[in-house]
Amino acid sequence: MLRTNSQTTGLIVFEGVDGAGKGVQSRALHQAMLDAGCPVILTREPGGSDSAEAIRKLIVEGDTDRWDDISELLLIYAARRSHLKETILPNIEDGRWVISDRFADSSRAFQGVAGGLGLDLVEQIHQIVVGDFKPLLTIVLDIDPSISLQRAVQRGGIEDRFEQKGLAYQQKVREGFLQIVKASPQTHVLIDASQAIESVHASIKSVVKQHLGLDL
Repeated sequence: MLRTNSQTTGLIVFEGVDGAGKGVQSRALHQAMLDAGCPVILTREPGGSDSAEAIRKLIVEGDTDRWDDISELLLIYAARRSHLKETILPNIEDGRWVISDRFADSSRAFQGVAGGLGLDLVEQIHQIVVGDFKPLLTIVLDIDPSISLQRAVQRGGIEDRFEQKGLAYQQKVREGFLQIVKASPQTHVLIDASQAIESVHASIKSVVKQHLGLDL
């Protein structure tokens, strides 16, 4: 089982549908924490370690039918195991905060809810691979998927396999995240990502101060 004994730092996660602004906001929080003197690294999923980055290409590139949902889930958890062992836990043990663009709630929302595997199955795999380790704070950026998909298309690039699954799929992903936030109000916060970037960043800093005591 993967564990950490650190009580002074931990994992902060950004979640949301594709195109919600997680990359922009995770980078902004990372810089704000650095400016405040907090030891912190920024990472992402799928990826975040050499092995996990190799798996990332398999997951986020190519046709939508390249993998079915259970194959996606297993690939993502293989990458997540590497990410935890090689990046997240060592940095937390060394006294650094870790900010991650996506973590386990993405598996719950994408493969569990939108993919139809069910949360129970995802949780079984999660317990085997991750165990009891949890983020201290998860920030879910909420936005209408019809808007976020437009953003994703404008962003371009080849990592568009999940965007290609379409609006109905992303709407189910959003429903999954809303369900997760409702079930875990102590550790999960929903933020309206349709606001201006500066307003979203201000809301995030306020949430981080309230939940983690960091004055940014």
